[in-house]
Amino acid sequence: MSENYPGSEAVPLSVRVDATHGGRWTQLSGAGREWLWQRDEPLRAQVVPGDRFVDAGGLEECIPTVRGTPDHGDAWSRAWTAGDPEGSEHVVRCRDFELRRRIDAGGGVVVADYALVARPGYRFIWAGHALLDLSGDAVLEIDGSPRARLFPEAAPYLGRPWPEGAAWVEEQWPEPAGIPLHILGPGDGSATGAVMYQRGETSSTATARVRDGADSLSLRVQCDGQPTGIALWRNLGGFPPEGPYRSIGVEPMLGRVFDLADAAEGDCAVTPASGVVNWRLTIAAHRNENGA
Repeated sequence: MSENYPGSEAVPLSVRVDATHGGRWTQLSGAGREWLWQRDEPLRAQVVPGDRFVDAGGLEECIPTVRGTPDHGDAWSRAWTAGDPEGSEHVVRCRDFELRRRIDAGGGVVVADYALVARPGYRFIWAGHALLDLSGDAVLEIDGSPRARLFPEAAPYLGRPWPEGAAWVEEQWPEPAGIPLHILGPGDGSATGAVMYQRGETSSTATARVRDGADSLSLRVQCDGQPTGIALWRNLGGFPPEGPYRSIGVEPMLGRVFDLADAAEGDCAVTPASGVVNWRLTIAAHRNENGA
């Protein structure tokens, strides 16, 4: 994944995961920068399947849904087991599926290969729920000219009444309904979730890029025959109501909605006759020698 910008140099990345606690990515770092935002949440170590989501930061594997039931999916609350002696491959077995993940960071670019095994016709959403440690000057770019779906928490910022009964409203990235989703700070007390996707043949690949000062981080998901997108959780200090904090989630995904229950045809992944869906997540970092 080349940035193709003058003066931009690749930054090798390293990764750590916590297999025991949901396979959560706990480190994504390079050249002295840690990209994953974390928060001290002691309840995270105590969760069991079916629990309400506990936000400890990092990158969580959300599948078969993000919102809805089970909250943030069924994999984040389960222990994953090692699939090889090196510890680069892990597997989690849930009620309706098995998910296998292999991470390779040997070349400095992080490549995570996934394989879901389930009955043919099984519907699911996956999101690499990456909460990033970013300054208030960070901006988000998404390749192509994607559409953006806004969800009901955006209603107070819409500038018009929310359509009755609508699960989302859809407009053009980067400022749907006048909301500057690409601006990731500073805090303003708002919290908005969105999903961006490409129409047509390019929908099997989605790429996002975060720029923060001299540094950039690119995240790309590729999956033949399945809809892909980039989800954004743009929490600028508006959530949760009882103790809000700022958190920015940039989430490569399979699907175009947060809640599997809202997914119409083309809005989620569907397991083919083979019973297997394979996809790849690629993450790369760069630093501009000339500064921001």
